[in-house]
Amino acid sequence: MRGDPHRQASSLSDVILGGQDGLVNVLGVILGVAAATQDVRIVLVAGLAATFAESVSMGAVAYTSTLADADVYESERSREYRHIQQVPHLERAEIKKIYENKGFQGELLDHIVDTITSNADVWVAVMMAEEHQLQPTNRREAMRAALVVGLSAIIGSLIPLAPFVLFPVQISMVISVVITALVLFVVGAYKAQKTVGHPGKSGLEMAIIGTISALVGYGVGALLKVPAAP
Repeated sequence: MRGDPHRQASSLSDVILGGQDGLVNVLGVILGVAAATQDVRIVLVAGLAATFAESVSMGAVAYTSTLADADVYESERSREYRHIQQVPHLERAEIKKIYENKGFQGELLDHIVDTITSNADVWVAVMMAEEHQLQPTNRREAMRAALVVGLSAIIGSLIPLAPFVLFPVQISMVISVVITALVLFVVGAYKAQKTVGHPGKSGLEMAIIGTISALVGYGVGALLKVPAAP
């Protein structure tokens, strides 16, 4: 059985959010530190610290924002229940307008409206989905989003950090930038392929924006470069 496409889209968005943020932010940190110190041990410590701080922070943001979405949903849902009790004729007219805009008319339209408005739960659910464009979420969804974003941030963060384990600082900086740009390009292209847009254009845009953002860190490190010990 195929999974829920809405949940798959949400998971893809969470993976891209965490992974891209980890890639760009940690690359910026390690480029800045590397430009300032040229000490691989300091670069690795700074990169690992940024990696785990970033993952916890991103996971927490994903959790709280998802819970906030759930609060908004419940608030709007309660309001709709009140409306169908207090002004049912207006809410019924809204349902009719929604399905008129979908191309239904005549007896079929009346039947659809009668069917939906005969059950308060169905009525409210339709209003939430069609009028407000809101989907229900819960604490489990918030935890899932937090874990996906946090783990994606860790994986994304380790990618630009890996070359510094194997190569000298100057070489690692170049390799790290190139690898990050390539990964961002692939992620952008994949996102466009799964959603909308041109894969090549989307990948290039993500690679350019991410790389330029990370190079700001290098610029700061170069400006504040620590003098070499005598």
